[in-house]
Formats: sequence, C-alpha cells, structure tokens
Amino acid sequence: MFRGLYDWTLRLAGHRHAIRSMGMISFAESSFFPIPPDVMIVPMILARRDQAFLIAGVCTVTSVAGGALGYAIGYFLYDTVGQWLMNVYGMTDGIEQFRAWYDKWGAAIILVKGLTPIPFKLVTIASGFAAFNFPLFLLTALITRGARFFLIAALLKRYGAPIQEFIEKRLTLIGLLFLAALAGGFAVVALI
Repeated sequence: MFRGLYDWTLRLAGHRHAIRSMGMISFAESSFFPIPPDVMIVPMILARRDQAFLIAGVCTVTSVAGGALGYAIGYFLYDTVGQWLMNVYGMTDGIEQFRAWYDKWGAAIILVKGLTPIPFKLVTIASGFAAFNFPLFLLTALITRGARFFLIAALLKRYGAPIQEFIEKRLTLIGLLFLAALAGGFAVVALI
C-alpha cells in the first residue's frame, strides 16, 4: 500500500511544480487540511538534497502564512467555520480549557505544539479564538515551524542516503508509524 504512494511522491518531487505543490499543502495544513506537509517534504528532500533548505524555507513560510489564515478563522469566523473545523477534529469540548491555557502559556503552547504531530491547524485556530497576540503568534509559529522543517532538512541533507535506504527497507512500518503518530496527535487533542 505504501510503496505505490512513496514511489509516486518521489516522482512528484522531481516535477517542476513540486515545491509550489508542497507549499500549497503546507499552507492548507496550517488552517484546514488534515495531511501534514511532512508527507511531501521528506520525499522531496530525499529526491533533491541540494535543495533541502529551500524546500524547508518554502514549507516554513507557507505554513506560517496558512497559520495566519487559521488564526483569522479562529478570531473572525469561530462561530461558523472555526467551530465546524474544531468539531470535525473532535476538539469542540476542550476549546474553552485550551483558551484558559493560552492565558497562562500562550507562546509555549504554540512553540511546543508546532513541533509535535498534533495538527497545527488546531493551534492556529485556537490562537485566533483565544485572541492571542497576533505578532507574537506569527513569531512563535515561525520559530517552531522553522525548527521542525529545517531540522528535517538538515538531517535528510546530511544523512539522506542511509535514511532513504532505511525508509525503503521498512516502508510499511514507517507508514504505519506515521499514521499512528497522526492519529495519536488527533487523539491527544481529543483528550485535552
């Protein structure tokens, strides 16, 4: 199941519009789309190690821009779009508690959750809903998303061949672990 998807993604990584496509996914993931950009960034860097930091930079900028849209959804449209999205992701019950946490640890929440498998869109929408300081939101989002994507880029640029060999030998296991981490991120949010 994962082999075909992996091979397709590697082929897509060599396409002339690959970085633009990855940027669109990164933007969408930070505001409404369920699939994280890691699905594209890892194979893209493996296929184009010489562009690792460009790919990470585009992914970071588009993720933060998408985060600004997620913030706007939480701030201006929570009663309609924001509430619907939170309901889709099972976070409606915990949003008030999340807002209380923002009063105490807003920047730390963004910094920590931006590095984890917890969907970043939930953080961005909740930040807007909590009316968290917008410039500070942008700064912390830039730091946490940049750290995540540039760390991935640095590791894959430096250890790309052995990592690619490891992934290809254990593709099913890696795919299942990725799905488990993604589901775990949603489960953690649902428990909060």
